[in-house]
Amino acid sequence: MTVRTLLRAGHVISMDPDIGDLPRGDVLIEDGRVAAVRPEISADAEVLDMSGRIVIPGFVDTHRHTWEASIRGVAPDATLDDYFVDILDTFAPLYTPEDVYAANLAGALECLNAGITTLVDWSHINNTPEHPDAAIRALAESGIRAQYAYGSANTSLADYWFESKIAIPGDDVRRIRAEHFASDDSLLTMGLATRGPGFCVNDVVTAEWGLARELDIPLTVHVGMGRLAGRFGMVKQLHDLGLLGADTTYIHCCYLSEEEWRMVADSGGTVSVAPQVETQMGHGWPPVMKAIEYGLRPSLSIDVVTTVPGDMFTQIRAAFGAERARVNAESWQADVPVPDTMLTARRMLEIATLNGAHVAGLEDRTGSLTPGKRADVVAIDATALNVAPVHDAAAAVTLSADVSNVDTVLVDGVIRKRDGKLTGDVARARRLVEESRDRLLAAKAAR
Repeated sequence: MTVRTLLRAGHVISMDPDIGDLPRGDVLIEDGRVAAVRPEISADAEVLDMSGRIVIPGFVDTHRHTWEASIRGVAPDATLDDYFVDILDTFAPLYTPEDVYAANLAGALECLNAGITTLVDWSHINNTPEHPDAAIRALAESGIRAQYAYGSANTSLADYWFESKIAIPGDDVRRIRAEHFASDDSLLTMGLATRGPGFCVNDVVTAEWGLARELDIPLTVHVGMGRLAGRFGMVKQLHDLGLLGADTTYIHCCYLSEEEWRMVADSGGTVSVAPQVETQMGHGWPPVMKAIEYGLRPSLSIDVVTTVPGDMFTQIRAAFGAERARVNAESWQADVPVPDTMLTARRMLEIATLNGAHVAGLEDRTGSLTPGKRADVVAIDATALNVAPVHDAAAAVTLSADVSNVDTVLVDGVIRKRDGKLTGDVARARRLVEESRDRLLAAKAAR
């Protein structure tokens, strides 16, 4: 039996160039797919009234350490150097599988509440084989679309981040691939979260890249950030090892050389930028426009809720403000007009949706309201005082709206938020993550 849902009479921003924007449009969903987007649709379906709503594709967060939801806000003033000590060398070794489950469940629901329908979970907390199973179980229970990126353990900063000789355990990665990700067409898919050159010896780097390619899963790696790794030349090192490829996402990229930008672009690699973290923690200026200038399609990510908010609205504005400030200042200094690549409010919405799907390797199934794609849809309440009156719907989303305006969220056609409230068991998730917080703080105090 076909299940149909009709989103009626919203202001639709499809992010599909062939469909465009519909100031008053309908979106028909059939069995989890977008079936049609037109000014008016008649169908035997459950009808959701979208009048006064701006209907968009769900946001895509291409890099988040979701396991850190239990320790939200513990490092508000941290630099990147501080983070390695305060988080990876202090809290991470204390995490049990129960802590990972609680954090991933609460963190994934936080995403859904904020209109993030797709998440790349950069999970470098695999201290035992039970840790990844717990993380994946929580993602599955939340109902979010996610790429689970299997990362290293974090039981010792010295062992795992300073010329580490310890590779991610291949046998366990193969087990997770076989047990949880036999199909690449499911709501959850798999990647490998690698530390890369500078953090690991070359043999480990080569082994981890080889493992990902053996299992045909994408790689995701932090590069070119701050004093810690800004001088590593990590992309150049990967090039010299013969490892660059279109299957790799490069996170941050704040201090890539021009040669390295060309290497990323020429290899077909993708880029994830976490602008609030980068400006706040000292990674460097978020290189959104630099990526665009090299023909890349940058995406946005949250990174760590230990230090920054967990919503996409914050990231959009951080990137928009920081990049325009930087370019305006440089153009004034050089006494030249601002370039054509100057970021616009509309482009920021594209970066947060369609580009995110591209970077996550899921553009064939999400990122735009295109018939045939899976129905990952968000409706923004445009009647709220912080959004109304609407003159430019894209700008209303990127520059006016916030999490409180996320009215409706569907993932794969399933309603995950309705009338401003999540359909999942929020009370249970909050209880579990608060218990995890208390357990971790007690364990820290007892060390």
